[in-house]
Order: sequence, then structure tokens, then C-alpha cells
Amino acid sequence: MDPILASIGAKQEELLAFVREMVNIETPSGDEAGITQFAELLEARLAGIARVKRVAAKGLGPHLLVEFDLPGKRKQGRILGLAHSDTVHPRGTLERFPFAIRGGRAYGPGALDIKGGIALFVYAARALRELNIPVRRQVVLQINSDEEIGSDSSRALTEKMARGAAAVLVVEPGTGLTGKLKTSRKGTGDFTVRVKGVASHAGVDFGAGASAIVELARQIEVIAGFTDLSKGITVNPGVVRGGTRTNVVAAEAEVGVDLRIARLKDFAGLERKFRRLKPFDKRCTLEVEGGLNRPPMERTRAIGELFGLARKLAWEMEVAIEESATGGGSDGNFTAALGVPTLDGLGCVGEGAHTLHENFLVERVPDRAALLAKLLAAL
Repeated sequence: MDPILASIGAKQEELLAFVREMVNIETPSGDEAGITQFAELLEARLAGIARVKRVAAKGLGPHLLVEFDLPGKRKQGRILGLAHSDTVHPRGTLERFPFAIRGGRAYGPGALDIKGGIALFVYAARALRELNIPVRRQVVLQINSDEEIGSDSSRALTEKMARGAAAVLVVEPGTGLTGKLKTSRKGTGDFTVRVKGVASHAGVDFGAGASAIVELARQIEVIAGFTDLSKGITVNPGVVRGGTRTNVVAAEAEVGVDLRIARLKDFAGLERKFRRLKPFDKRCTLEVEGGLNRPPMERTRAIGELFGLARKLAWEMEVAIEESATGGGSDGNFTAALGVPTLDGLGCVGEGAHTLHENFLVERVPDRAALLAKLLAAL
């Protein structure tokens, strides 16, 4: 058996216990106390193998830079790992959905996305230390506390750490129950369109009113038409608000819109369409705000070569891996947009991220962690 795979396999129960500890600290986005407690756990568990630096993020809990002490005398350049401590699950979820291992799967809020992935990276580094396998580059795992809410606080840090890196390895979950790696992701954005109309009594003075809701309904039909599936563009009017009472012609209404693009060059035209929206009813006015939150992770030659290396290393363990594209974004979008070779989906293999059946396959833990270790040694 491959020695790295054997080393990690022998520590599988210890790795799963570490995941349990992480999952049992609830870390919803914006929960500063929970995320700070999570940082304290990592500092305690990684003492002796890594230096954990906290980067303050007001109201969020700290971002973490975990620099591993790995074999190899002179380090040239950096490999950046990316993960996040925050989850979408509100505090109290553990009461309904406690961590559990059953039927060959590990369940729990944040187990798949992304605390299992953090454990894989940590035990990959442990295996390299145990087997005294030299690593040519500094290895840093950056764990952001705001990824699930857009990474506004951590983006600058991510881009700073990625500049000059040889590669970025993102331990978000793989795609599907085969754990395909992710070589492209769509960019994500949000727009809000607000309508101001003219209020009136719906029974006594209907004609004096200009309904913001009726105007918004017509605008939504236009906005939905911005979708162009042939180019990988989706535009989803997802949240609508407006009006006060049924007997009042609505003075205000708004829609929140999610957009996804596969190519950065398509955003400018899409933004122009939003900015050029005009009211159908001239008594109404429109207000448009928003923009691109994450640029797309477009598959480049360098990303393809990084995936090719991962596929070769996995095959050494007789594990076949494939690549995939996804409509969701991650912090890897930022690093790929800088031109840094970025490989995503290197975390656990499972299903149900963001749900109350979130889980990963226990049997895939050793080969996923071993693949990370092999990449760290090969890059």
C-alpha cells in the first residue's frame, strides 16, 4: 500500500474525532464567540506542528493563517490551502442534528462543508511529518470566517496570500459521490432593483396611484430574460418585497436578484442591462444597485496542468478522479482570477451540504487526505 495512504488510514479514527470536535463547536457566520472558540481549538490541536496566526475580523471572529512546520530545509515560495470556519447552520442546529457516524457516513452541521476538509489538510501535513517527506515550499492553510456570507472581510487577505503562490488548494467538498475535483466555478453577483411608485387608496382613488408592485412585476419579466444558458449566464429574481396593505396602491417594491456567469468578459454587458432598465409607467422611478461578488474561476492551462498532476498522484493509489465545473463560488474564485493555479473540491466526498442531512463518506477520508499530502510534496 502507498505509505502516505497507509499512514493516514492508521489515523482515521483520530481524524474523525478531530472532525467531531470541530463540528461540536457551532460556527454560524457572524457568531464571533463560536468562531473564536473554534480558533482556540485549532491552536490547541495544532500546537507543535503549526503556527496559528489570528487576523482580526470585527464582528465575525478571526480569520486564521496556519503555517505548518514540515520537513525540508529551504522553502521556496508558498502553497496556499483555503478553507473557512463559518457555516450556514444557525446556533442550536446541533440539538436537532448532532454529529454522528452511521452507515459509513459522518453526519453533522458543517461536517462536509467544510470542517472535514480542514481535518484532511491537517492530517495530510501530519503524514508528511511522520514519514519525513520533504516539502519544497512553505505550506499555509488560510481559514476564513466569512466565506458563507461573501468573504467581504477576508478577500484582501486571500488575494495577498495567493499572490506569488505556486498553487492554491481549496478543501471545499468534491462534486458528487465520486468526489470530482473542481477546475471551474461560475462567478457570483447580486443586484437589487427598487421601484418607487405613487400611493393611493385602492378603492376611493385608484387612478391616482402608480403601483410599484405592478411596475416591479413587469421589470422582473425583463430581468429574468437576461438569462442566457448558452453562455452559462443565469439571472434569478429570488426575493420580492413590496406594498403595505391590500387596499393601498403600493408606493414601494423591490427584488433581490442572484446572477452567475461562467466568463468574466460577460459581466460588463450584463451590468449594462441592469443599469439601463427604464420604468414602463413614467410615474414610477427605478433604483439599481449591486455588482459582482466573486469573479468566475475559469479553467486555464495552468489549472488543467494542476488537475493533471492530481490525477496522476491519485492513480498512484489506484484512485481515479475526474474534474467538474460548478455554478457555486468559493474563495478559490479570487485566487484563480489572479492567475494563480487553483484546484478546488479537494475536500471530503459526500452530499447534502447546507442541509440537515449533510454528510461525507468515511471510506474516502484516507485517499482524499493522502492526495493532499502528495500534492504538497510534489508542488
